[in-house]
Amino acid sequence: MLSNRLTRGALERIFCNMRYFSRTPSIKFTHATSQPEATLKHPSDTSSKSTTLKKLTNREALNSALDEELRRDEKVFLMGEEVAYYHGAYKISKGLIDKYGPSRIWDTPITEAGFTGLGVGAALMGLRPVIEFMTMNFALQGIDHIVNSLAKTHYMSSGILSGSIVYRGLNGPAAAVAAQHSQCFAAWYGSIPGLVTLSPYDAEDCRGLLKAAIRGNNPVVFLENEYLYGEAFDISEEALSPDFLTPIGKAKIMRPGKHVTIVAYSRNVKFSLLAAEELAKEGIEAEVINLRSIKPLDRTTIVESVKKTNRIVTVEDGFPQSGIGAEIAGLVFESTNHN
Repeated sequence: MLSNRLTRGALERIFCNMRYFSRTPSIKFTHATSQPEATLKHPSDTSSKSTTLKKLTNREALNSALDEELRRDEKVFLMGEEVAYYHGAYKISKGLIDKYGPSRIWDTPITEAGFTGLGVGAALMGLRPVIEFMTMNFALQGIDHIVNSLAKTHYMSSGILSGSIVYRGLNGPAAAVAAQHSQCFAAWYGSIPGLVTLSPYDAEDCRGLLKAAIRGNNPVVFLENEYLYGEAFDISEEALSPDFLTPIGKAKIMRPGKHVTIVAYSRNVKFSLLAAEELAKEGIEAEVINLRSIKPLDRTTIVESVKKTNRIVTVEDGFPQSGIGAEIAGLVFESTNHN
């Protein structure tokens, strides 16, 4: 079942008068706090053309993406705590040490500041490191390197001094951990000049976005979700191709609708789709947008949807103030006030 806060609280308050449509868009911010589980029939993905579907967990999707990019480009290597012989804290790197050896899969000491700095140096010298943090909460130990050593350098030099590096790890609420290990950093990293910030939802997102991030020439923060690692999603043959890439900066409409726009990222896409199913029983057709890319933000998809529906809900796990929803609110107001 959905959490009371999501369905009985915020969404019901928003949609109780949906039959009275105003010309001025209304905006509501919803912070998902509980961890409900439910069965969801995932709609077909608009970015994938193939109709032949298989099942793939996000863990398998991330593992296969890393495997293919390591095989494709010898400049790619993976570094982090226990990523080699223990196969990573969440088994994302399972089997990679056996295929590529310790020169490509590096176990590091428990020193995020140290191996993050090593990764930045490697990127500036032309390699393509993938840095795994057990959790993005631990990435705070290396925040100076993430923000200043490469992202700001990339920004201030207009990309002349830059390098390809991917910082990946779980983000947001996790199982049986305290507040220090349950933070969502999407808005944090989304505000940093020169830094691309991605947050996948399903297996196709994980494969396509991670491969695109590794092949790109930008520093990228890749925010994963612990609860989604073991969840299986439909994935097309096209998305299983080694050449499949998801365009960075492009959101995905998961469910079309005409009455209200729901914008979410990561696990909250699932809750939004479930909410849309409940609303559909009441004759309310919600359009659900999976952001995928926090920065660059797909402003066009959001604005065009709100022009159609005149209402928007944002769903996120972040802090109540200065979040992704606040950015979207400003975007919507600016866009609609000029039209």
